Amino acid sequence: MQGLLKKALVGVALTIGVASSGLAADPIKVGSVLSVTGPAAFLGDPELKTLQMYVEELNKKGGVLGRPLQLVHYDDGTDANKANSFVKRLIDDDKVDFIVGGSTTGSTMSMAPLVEKAGIPFMSLAGAVVVVEPVKKWVFKASTTDRIAAERVLADLKKRGLTRIALLSDTAGFGQSGKTQTESVVAKYGITLAANETYGPKDTDMSPQLTKIRNTPGVQAIFVFGFGQGPAIVTKNIKQLGINLPVYHAHGVGSDEFLKLAGPASEGVRALAPALMIGASLPASDPQKAVVSAYSKAYTERWKESVSMFGGQAYDNFFIVIEAIKRAGTTDKAKVRDQIEGTRKFIGTGGEVNMSATDHMGLDMWSLRMLEARKGVWTEAK
Repeated sequence: MQGLLKKALVGVALTIGVASSGLAADPIKVGSVLSVTGPAAFLGDPELKTLQMYVEELNKKGGVLGRPLQLVHYDDGTDANKANSFVKRLIDDDKVDFIVGGSTTGSTMSMAPLVEKAGIPFMSLAGAVVVVEPVKKWVFKASTTDRIAAERVLADLKKRGLTRIALLSDTAGFGQSGKTQTESVVAKYGITLAANETYGPKDTDMSPQLTKIRNTPGVQAIFVFGFGQGPAIVTKNIKQLGINLPVYHAHGVGSDEFLKLAGPASEGVRALAPALMIGASLPASDPQKAVVSAYSKAYTERWKESVSMFGGQAYDNFFIVIEAIKRAGTTDKAKVRDQIEGTRKFIGTGGEVNMSATDHMGLDMWSLRMLEARKGVWTEAK
């Protein structure tokens, strides 16, 4: 019911926007299934707000190809089964032109087979490499993968001479995929997993796992692979246990919300995030400066809250499709799909995107910046 109510409210708002802008042509239907509630709400909430904001903005400017946009959204509540049901509705009942969504890997992978069968361009916002490897004809994601995150962290550890580490990952799809990817590339960097522990996504105390890590001889750093409140709890537990080791997080904590949840325990913690999270400190010469500045200004003014990398990912994935539609000159799904695959030098909040028939993500490992928490603020790590 909640998802249906959200859809109804969005539909009313967009109808008003379209009427006031004078657009009368058939709308381009933007389908969306996001985790606006549930454990992954910190992902889905800014993703939905971003889509709503830019659908409204484009409609005020005359739409796309002279047609208004209509956002048709469902909230899966961080439940992959609901995501599966909702994507069926988007395809069969709402007849959307493309889909942006799947806040989590679980939701995305429950949706992907149906999207592939129906032949609808699908931009996933999830983190795991399985979304785009192996390549699926209709599935894309202009957001980085867990393998890239693992390699980025391992490269930084090696640079600092930290070669014996503990991996602590959650047992949800994101954490388990991250665990697998880390295990697969760790030897490449000459690093040993001296400890390898997991925790449940609903766990509220990770002290037992961290005590094991503390008692493991020779551990030089801790690498946490998870999202939601879990990584913040881990960070606080590390402080409470008096563990004095460098702490790294993957790309599941890229928001100010993590800093608020972890509090003073976040001081000195390193984490991966795109340039959006340090936009104010980027030099004018940085090619992402203008994009992240414009997005940050628009989002904070519209919603009166700070940006997160997850809303930025929604921006990137949405506009890649919008630009593809413009280049195609039509919403014909096959032609739009081809244009998405042909995306080159798209500068987004997450980096420069260059897709191809063999790469449906288009980002390299340096699209993620290594950040460090200092006095409650994200800064670029030295």
